[in-house]
Amino acid sequence: MNKTSSVARAGQKKKGAFLIMMKYLQKLGKSLMLPVACLPVCGILMGIGYILAPAAMAGEVAGFTAGGFAYTLGLFMIKAGGALIDNMAWLFAIGVAIGMSDDNDGTAALAGLVAMLLFQNLLSSGVVSALTGKEAAAAFGKINNQFIGILAGIIGAVCYNKFKNTKLPDALSFFSGKRAVAIVTALVSLVFTGILFFVWPVLYGALVAVGEAISGLGPIGVGIYTFLNRLLIPVGLHHALNSVFWFDVAGINDLGNFWGNTGTFGQTGMYMTGFFPFMMLGLPAACLAMYHTAKDNKKKMVFGLLASAAFCSFFTGVTEPIEFSFMFLAPGLYLVHALLAGITAAITVALPVRLGFSFSGGAIDAVLSSFLPLAENPWLIIPIAVVVGIIYYVVFRFVITKFNLKTPGREDDDLEAEKKVTLANDDFTTVAKIVLEGLGGKENVKSLDNCITRLRLEIKDYTKVDDKKIKSAGVAGVIRPSKTSVQVIVGTKVQFVADEMKKLL
Repeated sequence: MNKTSSVARAGQKKKGAFLIMMKYLQKLGKSLMLPVACLPVCGILMGIGYILAPAAMAGEVAGFTAGGFAYTLGLFMIKAGGALIDNMAWLFAIGVAIGMSDDNDGTAALAGLVAMLLFQNLLSSGVVSALTGKEAAAAFGKINNQFIGILAGIIGAVCYNKFKNTKLPDALSFFSGKRAVAIVTALVSLVFTGILFFVWPVLYGALVAVGEAISGLGPIGVGIYTFLNRLLIPVGLHHALNSVFWFDVAGINDLGNFWGNTGTFGQTGMYMTGFFPFMMLGLPAACLAMYHTAKDNKKKMVFGLLASAAFCSFFTGVTEPIEFSFMFLAPGLYLVHALLAGITAAITVALPVRLGFSFSGGAIDAVLSSFLPLAENPWLIIPIAVVVGIIYYVVFRFVITKFNLKTPGREDDDLEAEKKVTLANDDFTTVAKIVLEGLGGKENVKSLDNCITRLRLEIKDYTKVDDKKIKSAGVAGVIRPSKTSVQVIVGTKVQFVADEMKKLL
């Protein structure tokens, strides 16, 4: 009996830990929506720019001409879009820091920026070379990536949440409270910098070795590479694999040889071709599936993001607005996407089809590269992409509905209904006091946040929470998603109640 109960308790602990992790990942995913929303328009600007100035993408070596008004205008649009696309790490550092903080305060954004500045500077190739007295590993040339940005944002948010109310001795009182956050963040970031100094090049080098090992496996190797490429995007290590296949690290130089017409017909381009079908129609079809499975009252809200992201992916091959919209909200679905991408790439190369890109696997690159001498059966990309699009739509829709995944527009909050809730008492201070008492006092509250209609609280002891007491404040309802969280449905005046509660904590 004791053995059975201990096994059951262990199982419950594992389940609880899994739920906590998923909740954290979903919060991280939501925090990414702010910076991700900036990306589609930038990708579209770059796409239009490359149409006007193909030489800026492929170079004059591919037969395109630089110069003239169209080229100048196109180059201007490319640089405008690239200002954000090329600096996603910075957007993620700031956006994640704000989104993961307890009260979305700008101080958290500053802390995320501090962490990012330290990472980017101290782990740059130049600084590493100066510190070690020898040439820096190739890994440090790819330190400005999304993973580093997300890590910086998380560090900034954690430091803010932990130290925003820090009280220092009178002699140091100027640095108390929120002013202490940036200082602590800098110190914590230095520790992580030391860890990354040793860990990052090892991981990078290991992946380069993996890439070299699979480079001779033909279409199967292409499939494995593409699968790993997608799988590694969240941590920024896909650059390690790309360097093996696209550039001259292992003598392949797929990208340079294709556009320079210095490769081998039927072989050169095989490590780029497989990206076109799922970037052009696969992921846009996934957007359609996410839109169709969104709650009816949230479809208008997510349409703009999904439609613009799909358009961006199709034309330019910039897929981050789509992938980062669900990779943390539904990591299992992202694994499905990586598998589909790998299978798509292997089959496309085996048919055979050969195309290349100098930017990414969108329609613009597909059209431009189809005229080059090393292109093989470029017309097949269209029917392949159509089939891949259908498969992506069916699979995504099935997986989302089967497992009730929280993709954009499928959040638990019934916003439209809750927006109609009227707070019975407009004395927000009194409401806040009663709710706090019902929660077991400020000692029982770990963190406070709010959405459009709800107070969201993390608590220490769920047995101290008195639902009746909370409801006596005039709120519409109390929800307990887990033993460590409580949600109080207030309505559209929730911000006023949240502000008063923060004063009491």
